[in-house]
Amino acid sequence: MSSPKNGFYRQEITKTLWEVRDRYRDLQPVGSGAYGAVCSAVDGRSGTKVAIKKLYRPFQSELFAKRAYRELRLLKHMKHENVIGILDVFTPDVTLEKFNDFYLVMPFMGTDLSKIMKHEKLTEDRIQFLVYQMLKGLKILDFGLARHTDSEMTGYVVTRWYRAPEVILNWMHYTQTVDIWSVGCIMAEMITGRPLFKGNDHLDQLTEIMKITGTPTQDFVQKLHSQDAKNYIKSLPKVQKKDFASILKHANPLAVNLLEKMLVLDAEKRITAAEALMHPYFEPIHDPEEEIEAEKYDDTFDNMDLPLDEWKRITHKEILNFKPPQTSDSKETAV
Repeated sequence: MSSPKNGFYRQEITKTLWEVRDRYRDLQPVGSGAYGAVCSAVDGRSGTKVAIKKLYRPFQSELFAKRAYRELRLLKHMKHENVIGILDVFTPDVTLEKFNDFYLVMPFMGTDLSKIMKHEKLTEDRIQFLVYQMLKGLKILDFGLARHTDSEMTGYVVTRWYRAPEVILNWMHYTQTVDIWSVGCIMAEMITGRPLFKGNDHLDQLTEIMKITGTPTQDFVQKLHSQDAKNYIKSLPKVQKKDFASILKHANPLAVNLLEKMLVLDAEKRITAAEALMHPYFEPIHDPEEEIEAEKYDDTFDNMDLPLDEWKRITHKEILNFKPPQTSDSKETAV
């Protein structure tokens, strides 16, 4: 094996070889998922803790390459305190021909919401604040684009209990409100201390959802793209919508009202992030100046099917033209 690129060093972490810039020291494994592994590190320039993600073989197929390119483009696009952005991106490979790996550097998040919820009962104002922050983040992510139900966007993107019904059965093209459903599920769990829809598999998940939302109307069934989905919904016993106040006992009536607008089966009738931010529930903390619009995201390549070498070339180009943010201070989570 050749020696590391100048300004880089190698370290084996959980049986994987990492080759990172000299400035990132004290690599510690944090976790791994289907597409990559994450280490924490200390940035020698700023003295702050960062998270470094190494994608697993990003160029093993056209699908993986497209996903890697999309992730890089989206992270580069994000410039908002409520959405995780990117501090640095680099490759240890010296030429395009040898280009096989790249690393994403992001702010280190010292905790996450699931850990907070496990350890404490959240107060009303904390719930209000956290949901408001999530919705501000969603608003900045709303590029006014419909999401495509391509081979990647099947029912396995989000943890099952928080998946929107249209994702579970791949019913129709997704709109931005697919995420509003997830926020609604999280908000309900913050209020009650337990997951709202706790299905054992995807069909059971749908049954659990409909116990509360009621079975869909005929109008909604007509909108479904798949005949199988239409037949399935028609075969279900008719269930009436439940009164959300009876499920969310002792909750603020405004919180209940907001949840009823978020957890609507028909994605087109679901409240948007921008509308939700205007809801009276957030009136004590609502600040329109903070709720900025997203810059237009150039999605030219998102729906293209390109050969592997071309995905590689444009990803390499994105890495080379990356300009670090003005301030490289990493914000560790403080919620």
